[in-house]
Amino acid sequence: MQSELVLLHGWGMNQGVWQLVQPELTFFYSGSVRSIDLPGFGNSNSCPSPYNLHDAAEIVSEQLSPGSILMGWSLGGLFALYIAKHWPNKVSKVILVASSPFFAEADDWPGIKASVLEQFKEQLVNQREKTIERFLAIQAMGSESARDDIKQLKHLLNQYSAPKSEALSAGLNILQNDDLRNVFAHCPVPVKAIFGRLDALVPYKAINKMAALNTEFEYEVLDKASHAPFISHKKEFLSAVKSML
Repeated sequence: MQSELVLLHGWGMNQGVWQLVQPELTFFYSGSVRSIDLPGFGNSNSCPSPYNLHDAAEIVSEQLSPGSILMGWSLGGLFALYIAKHWPNKVSKVILVASSPFFAEADDWPGIKASVLEQFKEQLVNQREKTIERFLAIQAMGSESARDDIKQLKHLLNQYSAPKSEALSAGLNILQNDDLRNVFAHCPVPVKAIFGRLDALVPYKAINKMAALNTEFEYEVLDKASHAPFISHKKEFLSAVKSML
């Protein structure tokens, strides 16, 4: 029996983002394919308080059947790694999509500048809609059809409830502070990844650093893609996933 493939979305989003590729994944993958909302996002009713990665990841782990393949985009990748480490019976493989075990820029680690994350936080409080829209614009950067991608994304995301504000700010805290490099280096299951070379949030330079941490790590880089390769370069993305499954 094939493992279930479970898709985990990124910050500020919901399972709607996967609707662009889920039909194709279902078509070529013989196991079942399911996308779920992270706690506090989309139609998820459970939101831990205080919201932290451990408690939120535990809520997700309870929705998984044993031996699932977790495909995590961006923030969803941190969830996938964390679950693989703490509830290893639930996970047989992790596929990261434009994700890093540590998103913040640090000494000798390329990532998002602290000032950019702080800015997002401040704007979130005052203009949630605008901030998420700006985030969407970053996701589609580098795509030849960026404007259409953003329009389509907004339409899909709006079919689900708006994210809870505590989930949004906690999500940014997790991106800023949670360092899973050690988890990634000693992950009990195979980790594979798909990156966009033009990604502004997971810089290209971070990929070599990741490969140095985990010698079993296999990945593919889509040359013209940015932070949302499954939206901007769907065909190439699907072909990469196919070989990883």
